[in-house]
Amino acid sequence: MIRVVLADDQQIVRAGVARILGPEDGFEIVAECADGTEVLPAVRERRPDLVLMDVRMPTMGGLEATRLLQAEPDPPPVLVLTTFSDDEVLWGAIEAGAAGFVLKDTTAAELIAAARGVAGGAAWFDPAVTPRVLAAYRGSVAPAQRQVRRLEALSERELEVLRRMARGATNREIAAALVVSEGTVKSHVGAIFTKLDVRDRAAAIVLAFDHGVVTPGGS
Repeated sequence: MIRVVLADDQQIVRAGVARILGPEDGFEIVAECADGTEVLPAVRERRPDLVLMDVRMPTMGGLEATRLLQAEPDPPPVLVLTTFSDDEVLWGAIEAGAAGFVLKDTTAAELIAAARGVAGGAAWFDPAVTPRVLAAYRGSVAPAQRQVRRLEALSERELEVLRRMARGATNREIAAALVVSEGTVKSHVGAIFTKLDVRDRAAAIVLAFDHGVVTPGGS
């Protein structure tokens, strides 16, 4: 079971999400929070695998709660679930440390996939905001030739891990596909970040797409 802390100030939204993320799909809602101030105590007590976080809540919003959560030892990943897709909310969520961003008009299947992916260590962005995320990273990454040299420094196994990361696979899924331990995959991911001089999966994935390591609709 993927243990989830659910934070949203609207009870009807929490009830709807709880119906979607149910035991039959491998989820357990271990705590519900109506305000950002309730998130840290719930996480400390329940030790979830994932926090599903609304943005605009009374007293403390989800972005501030996410920032505070990142200061905790070994914090669970945060998947932002919001109605708002404007730049202030999108970049605020990313800067606060959220691993994923999903809009509330998403389908049940997409929410389940996003929750599973983020809980498993993947980054996830709603298709409605992905072009902006990609454009921002393309505008901020190092010059192309330097990026190529960094990619050439990757081993064949690291390139395979990067390709699977770019396809949305979690560390556990990569480990199963390559018949290695999850710890080995984590070591490869760390080496990829170091060699490419990036700080997270999203930046590594954008670099992989930009330089043809993986192509849209390809492999």
